[in-house]
Amino acid sequence: MFARWGPNYRWYVTVTAMMGTISTVLSSTIVNVALPDMMGAFGMGQDKAQLISTGFLAAMTGTMLLNAWLLDSFGQRATFSVTLLLFIAASIMGGLAPAEPVLVLARVLQGAAAGILQPLAMVVIFQVFPPAQRGSAMGIYGIGVVLAPALGPTIGGLMVDNLSWRYVFFLVVPFCAAGVVLATLFMPGRTATGPRRPFDWIGFGLMLAFLFTLLTALSNGQRYGWLSHFVLTDLTLAALTGVGFLWWEVRTEAPMLNLALFRIPSFAGASLVAVVFGAGIYGSTYLVPLFVQTIQGYTPTRSGLVLMPAGLLLTLVFPIAGRLTDRLPAHAMIAVGLAVFAYSAWLMASLDTNTPFWTLAIWIMLGRVGLALIMPSLNAGALRALPTPLLGQGSGAVNFVRQLGGALGTNLLAVVVERRTQLYANTFAISQDTSNPATVDLLRQVLGYTLAEGGLAEGGIAPGFGPESIGMAEGPRLAYALDYLGRMLAAQAGMMGYRDGFLLTALGFMLAIPPTFLMRRRAAAAA
Repeated sequence: MFARWGPNYRWYVTVTAMMGTISTVLSSTIVNVALPDMMGAFGMGQDKAQLISTGFLAAMTGTMLLNAWLLDSFGQRATFSVTLLLFIAASIMGGLAPAEPVLVLARVLQGAAAGILQPLAMVVIFQVFPPAQRGSAMGIYGIGVVLAPALGPTIGGLMVDNLSWRYVFFLVVPFCAAGVVLATLFMPGRTATGPRRPFDWIGFGLMLAFLFTLLTALSNGQRYGWLSHFVLTDLTLAALTGVGFLWWEVRTEAPMLNLALFRIPSFAGASLVAVVFGAGIYGSTYLVPLFVQTIQGYTPTRSGLVLMPAGLLLTLVFPIAGRLTDRLPAHAMIAVGLAVFAYSAWLMASLDTNTPFWTLAIWIMLGRVGLALIMPSLNAGALRALPTPLLGQGSGAVNFVRQLGGALGTNLLAVVVERRTQLYANTFAISQDTSNPATVDLLRQVLGYTLAEGGLAEGGIAPGFGPESIGMAEGPRLAYALDYLGRMLAAQAGMMGYRDGFLLTALGFMLAIPPTFLMRRRAAAAA
């Protein structure tokens, strides 16, 4: 390929790989701003809406480990092209979905294709760039990985407000089609010789069972109760299949996940950070649009625009971070990035219903700077310690743990926010009685406003809210005031729940800093 296309071939194939990466990452987050409209269209609750987002991440996680086997068996060109065609079909299915089950199936198929495409792009870059330029290359590649989730909600919001939520599925089809065409030109065919190595069907089945049962339990815990037979059975099966998967991978001759990789300290440290990184980037991208739409009343377009400045900033920061990766120790870059993102999440833990647009946008920008420092160093630091024959397995493994962190992190954050919101709502409701002067005063003011609107001259006394006249002329007016109080308390409880979610994210990133020092060992010593 270099002989055919010259020295610039490495950029041609990088752009080709990024076509698939941008399309898949964009689809993983663009749907978030459309979730409220999807819930209204199909009458879904929060648990079903959560399945649309996490089903994608779960399927994406489950297929990432297929990458090494597919590349070895069929080559980059066939794997990339066929997977993009599957992604196109799934996107069209989602856009035309007549019912909720079809929509969930489309998201699962999208995720399955995305799980194959993302590690493939990393393998391509590491093969065509010399070691001294890999950090810079990963910086360019990382623009697509993090810019897509930053800009996706903005584009999705515009489509939802001006067209329909269905168009968020059609957006990526042209990019995928262009990727298929470019792959026929720049992707190499199968380079391995001899028979194809056997596929680890047992390991693949155990991994899928683990992911399905675990995420099903997390998605339904609030619905059925965490101590219900249904949820406890799923958690037990998840534990058994997870342990079974690790046991099998150690003993099989052709493992899907080569656990020997984790004996290398630098790779093990990078993998631990990748879990937290995935939880942070996908979890925060899930929480922010929901918070501003459900708590602050933003439109889908405005909720997407609050993420756009961070995306534009990334186009400047990512190439710089990539070049720094070639010059500075990976663990130092990652530790600084983790601390910066943790500080951003800590700031967002002080959000309230009146937080200004630009204050929130600046906090998000700060967090994205942290992610920009982490991404190139994390990928380069993880794969730098591996010999060339293990690049495919290493890329699949580090992407697998990152996506596993994203799937689990999004579910756990959703559960934490929902449970804490319920706790705050119950606590607030208990305090709303005649002994609370703030409650009495609020009801008096609301009833006074309703009287002013109605022009009534006489008022009665609201039963149970003090001896003074609150200005109650009719029973429906008190019902209106109580409904207003309930909605205000619900918004406050939701705000506190989201605060706890961001605070948990900040804590997780701070706890991920110590493992970065496992990456201090040089690749030669690790080998």
